[in-house]
Amino acid sequence: MEVQNNPVAVLKGGEFLVRESSPADIFVPEDANEEQRMMQQMAADFIATEILPNTAKIERQEDNISAQILEKAGGQGLLGVHMPEEYGGLNLHTNTNTMITEEMGKAGSWTTTFAAHIGIGMLPILYYGTPEQKAKYLPGMISGDLKASYCLTEPGSGSDALAAKSRADLSEDGLHYLLNGQKMWITNAGFSDVFIVFAKVGGEKFTSFIVEKGMPGFTLGAEEHKLGIHGSSTRQVFFENVKVPVENVLGEIGKGHLIAFNVLNIGRFKLGVLTLGGSKDVLAMAARYANERQQFGVPIGSFGAIQHKLSEMTVRCFALESAIYRVSDLLQDKINELKASGMPVEQAKLAAAEEYAIECAILKVYGSETLDYCVDENVQVHGGMGFSEECMASKAYRDARITRIYEGTNEINRLLSVDMLLRRALAGHINITDAAWAVQKELASIPSMSSPEGPYGREKEALKNLKKCILMVAGAAVKTQMDGQINLKHEQEIIMNVADMMVDVFTLESTLLRVQKVSES
Repeated sequence: MEVQNNPVAVLKGGEFLVRESSPADIFVPEDANEEQRMMQQMAADFIATEILPNTAKIERQEDNISAQILEKAGGQGLLGVHMPEEYGGLNLHTNTNTMITEEMGKAGSWTTTFAAHIGIGMLPILYYGTPEQKAKYLPGMISGDLKASYCLTEPGSGSDALAAKSRADLSEDGLHYLLNGQKMWITNAGFSDVFIVFAKVGGEKFTSFIVEKGMPGFTLGAEEHKLGIHGSSTRQVFFENVKVPVENVLGEIGKGHLIAFNVLNIGRFKLGVLTLGGSKDVLAMAARYANERQQFGVPIGSFGAIQHKLSEMTVRCFALESAIYRVSDLLQDKINELKASGMPVEQAKLAAAEEYAIECAILKVYGSETLDYCVDENVQVHGGMGFSEECMASKAYRDARITRIYEGTNEINRLLSVDMLLRRALAGHINITDAAWAVQKELASIPSMSSPEGPYGREKEALKNLKKCILMVAGAAVKTQMDGQINLKHEQEIIMNVADMMVDVFTLESTLLRVQKVSES
């Protein structure tokens, strides 16, 4: 396989399959400077002082505690680290934001409250709002005075978001849209002030609206009784002839799908980062218990079986961390490139997230499944105590399960990652064709018997061969479809397996690059 080597240009989304990266191209946590570590420590201190002492109250949703903590987070600047300074944000470097977000992943149920507010709650207005909308809502959202929710899912439309039944009809005087419909699984609904709502204008044109709590006809259902994240408010939202001013249309009429899907790209990245924080927290919990719990006169952490569990959790956390900070740096590099070309910063951030939509989907899948693995093994390390509600292990186990469902199920993200790769290849955005042909020629030639040389030679060779496997399998699937033998849309098992290979290759390469960079320095 021929590998394209252009150290100047920023790696394109999905291009990791056909282009070699060097350790110097990536950011690793070991590169963090003192200021970045101070910001991360600020987030850690916030959790220690505001979250941990209030865990029981958060779980019971007493005294509107989650909303109060959001306001305190806003007071410390934690809600606006990724937002422009003109609205009260800090506009920090993407890698700094990632370090802070990782730490917030250790906040238990409140993590979901935080993530929904700073992500899918605020970003639609930042990316698609008019100057007036941004000035009206973003300062309050950054300070925590305004809380945000995102209303997309309906009883009949989950993964198929465009099947929504909610509709908006222009009033006779042309001043309002009359909004009718129902939304479900709405995070933060119990205390939010601003709702990003999707509905079809005239029953056809999928559009986004900014809806304020208190508008006549706006009502909430009761709190949902959920498997986990009990401290997160989740309710249904109902609209009955809600008069939404025309100036509250977000983006363009009929272009709501762009908002819904593009905002989810960065949401998936942030979720992957949050699962890293949660995974590390659970690993620490398991290690502490393994050192404290005595059996047969010694700590259970001295037993090989327990050590294996802890080491496997550590390996997966390390791989996830390596992949996350690689993507974080790619996002910042792309933002810098687009800003240098004259693009406004908000649009640059949106375009960067869209560019790396494949990698964001990979992080969402690998991160949520790493967290699931860690919380499961944590319960096992705790034994019977892990099955008791007296122990935090059971709470972490329940809270983690949602991460494989929201921000697009892992099944949807697997399908999307491969679909986006093939679309970009067919559009010429990524040159997969030449690499795939090179693999075919190589298969027809006599294989080399030489052994790989240099540091990590065997690992590098294995990585190249894994990339060739993906190109070979994906290429064969596409050719079979072009020959009319199959329709890939109906062969999800094939796509899911290709997606798993992509997840493994990206995390493996990210880990190898990090190990090389750290060892060389």
